[in-house]
Amino acid sequence: MWIKKGLIYNVDGAYEWNKSHAQVPVVDMLSDRIRIYYATRNNSGKSNVSYIEVDKKDPKIVLFENNKPLFNFGNLGTFDDSGIMPSSIINVGDKKYLYYIGWTTRQTVPFQNAIGLAISQDGGKTFKKTSEGPIISVNNIEPYFSGTSFVMIDEGVFKMWYLSCIRWEIFDDKPEPIYNIKYAESLDGINWKQTGKVAIELDEDEGGLVSASVVKENNLYKMWFGKRKKSDYRTNLQNSYRIGYAESSDGINWERKDSLAAIDISKDNDWDSEMISYPYVFKNNNDFLMLYNGNGFGKTGFGYALWK
Repeated sequence: MWIKKGLIYNVDGAYEWNKSHAQVPVVDMLSDRIRIYYATRNNSGKSNVSYIEVDKKDPKIVLFENNKPLFNFGNLGTFDDSGIMPSSIINVGDKKYLYYIGWTTRQTVPFQNAIGLAISQDGGKTFKKTSEGPIISVNNIEPYFSGTSFVMIDEGVFKMWYLSCIRWEIFDDKPEPIYNIKYAESLDGINWKQTGKVAIELDEDEGGLVSASVVKENNLYKMWFGKRKKSDYRTNLQNSYRIGYAESSDGINWERKDSLAAIDISKDNDWDSEMISYPYVFKNNNDFLMLYNGNGFGKTGFGYALWK
């Protein structure tokens, strides 16, 4: 079961680009510390990427705090002109590939997302986007949008589990996106074959699955993800985000076992008492840790739990 260990970090609003939120934490294990990339918001509510570094023995000890945004927003009209959020990071030779979510706005619906890629050649301190366009965007397989992704290199193949919007629905005269998790493959991590295969399907009363985090252990794939109801999930505790879980023998066909996620909102008036989501599970020495967001989609920062 997961044992909550408490809050690690939240922004203090000291910079114009870093006024609120520490959302979708993404882990890069370094030799002597843990680097955590996260999305923060500026005065206009647009997200950008920053990072902190924490102690391996005690992740609550912050060793370094980045003081400038990692990216520029995309040019006007591009897929990431209105926001950027980290999603997954992997080592490819001596480079680091950071997969990210690009945000742009629409007229008929509030926004549209796509998956971009930026590459670092200095150990993850700076990144350069591979192109002005996304690596996974709107097409015949994804007619609406794609979002949070998790990538691993498995037996020489780049494998991705990503958020896939399958439709918009109207609730209280406002459009809400409905999305599940799909699977894609690549030989180089840049050019992707979208299989159209649904990895995790929505339950009947669900409206969104987000932030897949996959671990492969003893030939068994294990995935944690966020899940919410279709509507009224921002303030209604019964409908807000929780964490789900699934297992697979091949990484493609999954069986949901949500009861094994064994982590829920806190009972007290705490930082994670209203919602809990955006999990990122990783191995730290011999322990499995989960970073996650609490209330307000990361407005209260991110904390961690330890598997026992």
